[in-house]
Amino acid sequence: MRPNKILMGIAGAAVLAGSFFSAEVPAQAEDSIYIPLLTYRTGPFAGSGTPIANGMHDYFTMLNERDGGIGGVRLEVEECETAYNAQKGVECYEGTKGKGAVVYNPYSTGITLQLIPKAPVDKIPVLSMGYGLSATAVGASFPWTFNVPATYCSKMSVIIKYIDSQGDGIKGQKIGFIYLDVGYGREPLPLLDQLAEKMGFSVIKIPVGVKEMQNQSSHWLQVRKEKPDWMIMWGWGAMNPTAIKEAAKIKYPMDHFIGVWWSGGNVDVAPAGESAAGYLSTNLHGTGTDYQAIQDIIKYVVDAGKSLAPKETVGDNFYNRGISNAIVVAEAIRTAQMKTGKKVITGEDMRIGLENLNITEERLAEIGLAGFINPMQVTCEDHAGAHPIYLQQWSGTEWKKASDWITPMREVVRPMLEAAAAAYLSDKPDWETQTCN
Repeated sequence: MRPNKILMGIAGAAVLAGSFFSAEVPAQAEDSIYIPLLTYRTGPFAGSGTPIANGMHDYFTMLNERDGGIGGVRLEVEECETAYNAQKGVECYEGTKGKGAVVYNPYSTGITLQLIPKAPVDKIPVLSMGYGLSATAVGASFPWTFNVPATYCSKMSVIIKYIDSQGDGIKGQKIGFIYLDVGYGREPLPLLDQLAEKMGFSVIKIPVGVKEMQNQSSHWLQVRKEKPDWMIMWGWGAMNPTAIKEAAKIKYPMDHFIGVWWSGGNVDVAPAGESAAGYLSTNLHGTGTDYQAIQDIIKYVVDAGKSLAPKETVGDNFYNRGISNAIVVAEAIRTAQMKTGKKVITGEDMRIGLENLNITEERLAEIGLAGFINPMQVTCEDHAGAHPIYLQQWSGTEWKKASDWITPMREVVRPMLEAAAAAYLSDKPDWETQTCN
């Protein structure tokens, strides 16, 4: 296959031209660290996938241009277009893994599920940052997969905690759950059912098929009929703006409509404009450009013509989502270099870096991102953590913080994750696990 390629610091001409160039890429250079990005700039999810890809690309480019890479080693980054298709994602993986790949960022639960069993065989970790299979948070069972800073179950628990903190609480209320009817959307259903029984609320489940994403009239007629007190959305791509416009059409109260953090992009709310004002979503990082590192991106990358992102989109929520993912990758590389004493690391070294990741407030200040993300730590036992999450609210023109950082219900979520991990491994007697001290 011929994956789309952006070679950081070298492929400026292609970026200036506003498009990627395709080329067969040689094996990893001895003095560089190779990071393949499985991206989707085409297909029904391109509106979300494109800004995320831009944010990741631009952060790595900035490190190359400003710092000469990480630890004196430049980053070689290659994009491969998946169109959010699991088969294409696997093809991208197979076509790039032999080039010295140190980590994979699938940006698709479907692709992640395909790569989880490949990671221990090929010794290349998978980072599904805040998505993928929630059970992989159990590090003893999944040594090669990481979903820091939080799982889908943690996110659902935060949304329920937020609703419970409003008014008279969640007991006795009716919660509508509209979700993309794929593995991603179905992931939090068991936890939602458990919390409903425990906390005394009812749930109306409204699945949206991939082919129905842009035709949800019947789904929102059901909402109008059932009159849920709150709506929660687990959407992605074209599903999100369609749902928000349909909610506005039936005059559903937007300040009682909460999306997961994949349903909180500028591209999701902008089509509805002022009628989306009040809509909420979870988030795990800051928005806007008021951070030194993002100003450095503008200086060294965007203004230098080395970015595919229109300047006005820098700082948008999903662009910053890409930055937050790139931070985890970059800091894990630094950690791996320190732990192993190597400058050019391998996938096995990167696993060590991810499992010992500790991004402190002090470190965030050092890299020009104080307050951008919450400090996060990964351990052998916990590959996700129960890191705090906050809610943001659309004003009609921008996202504004709508809550403090909320800690997930670890006491409820962790036992579910451990049970799910045990179930996943139950028919895999040869699965590689690890012992955590």
